[in-house]
Amino acid sequence: MAPQNSPSLGILILVAFVILVEPYRAFGSSRGNPFGLITDDNSAGLCASAVIVHGYKCQEFEVTTDDGYILSVQRIPEGRGGGGGGGANRPPVLLQHGVLVDGVTWLQNSPEQSPAMILADNGFDVWISNIRGTRYSCRHVTLDPNSPDYWNWTWDDLVVHDLPTVIDLVVQQTGQKIHYIGHSMGTLIALASFSEGRNLEKVKSAALLSPVAYLSHMTTALGVVAARAFVSEITTIFGLAEFNPRGEPVSNFLKALCAQAGVDCYDLITALTGKNCCVNATTVEHFLKNEPQSTSTKNLVHLSQTVRDGVLSKYDYGSNDFNQAHYGETKPPKYNLTNIPHDLPLFLSYGGQDALSDVQDVETLLDYLKFHDVDKLHVQYIKDFAHADFIIGITAKDIVYNQIIAFFRNQG
Repeated sequence: MAPQNSPSLGILILVAFVILVEPYRAFGSSRGNPFGLITDDNSAGLCASAVIVHGYKCQEFEVTTDDGYILSVQRIPEGRGGGGGGGANRPPVLLQHGVLVDGVTWLQNSPEQSPAMILADNGFDVWISNIRGTRYSCRHVTLDPNSPDYWNWTWDDLVVHDLPTVIDLVVQQTGQKIHYIGHSMGTLIALASFSEGRNLEKVKSAALLSPVAYLSHMTTALGVVAARAFVSEITTIFGLAEFNPRGEPVSNFLKALCAQAGVDCYDLITALTGKNCCVNATTVEHFLKNEPQSTSTKNLVHLSQTVRDGVLSKYDYGSNDFNQAHYGETKPPKYNLTNIPHDLPLFLSYGGQDALSDVQDVETLLDYLKFHDVDKLHVQYIKDFAHADFIIGITAKDIVYNQIIAFFRNQG
């Protein structure tokens, strides 16, 4: 079992985001926006604001989950100016972001350094997911996003509803099985899904970057103070269904954490994610103009339970009776990662400086995969990488994505 003072993944990310984003909200930025990324204007859509401006074709899709959430999905069908090769049957790849961000996270750098465009320019049909509650996916067929009912979900629901809905869309549109790339929580929902046998017939292979299935050993400079503010306690304090980091109650609370004695919040990206080797200041500035996104408080509670308990389980409703009503048993069922088919091609990449996806926790995950077919499991350890390097690092193309591209191509 994890120590009781382990910090929550969600709360740590929120602390960094809120403190760093707030100056931009209040004063703007003196620099221009050479990459054409969106700030607060959602009307144009992700394609128009972050893809087409660079000379790529981009299509906007909407798809509705079986529980009524309307999700936004973008498609980059070919490389810049129609290049990239691959012909009419370019292999589809689905990009799944993590918690408190959205699909724009794959588009933060220049086209030569942004994962979505790197893949498009290398012959892939790129699809970008945006989970429920994020900027472009904040609608429902009947529920108002301002109502608590809209936010009554956790990452369990992403496993059951969002992920299969988006995968089905891609498969229906392309007629092909997909390659999958997830980062952070995007790895968590994929592993949970595969462990339950979901979507396996539609997935050709998966690349998991900074995997966070187990979270017992996170090490961050903010850990001690964040541990005093478990998300479950914040639920009681604020009574919030939507956890909006840009909202005043959450913002004020999180900024107060950095006012406590002994907490150094000067370099929060490093304090939170580890020492990222390869993220430049311009990219961080653009990243913080676009993020963070809202999530449900219940989702962050679930993540904090994963940290606290040291196991990967469904949401714990906090009492035997409630769990019995939801699951037919008094404890939430565990996700058994040994059930993941041993012949499913998996690419795992993790960093030696990552304070969120800690090396010891990744080793725990790998232990669950120890019986995986040797030729179907590729593990990449990058000594100098931390959490953000995998998505917005300027060297990620050469170190990570070229390897992923080769791995995908080897799957046929």
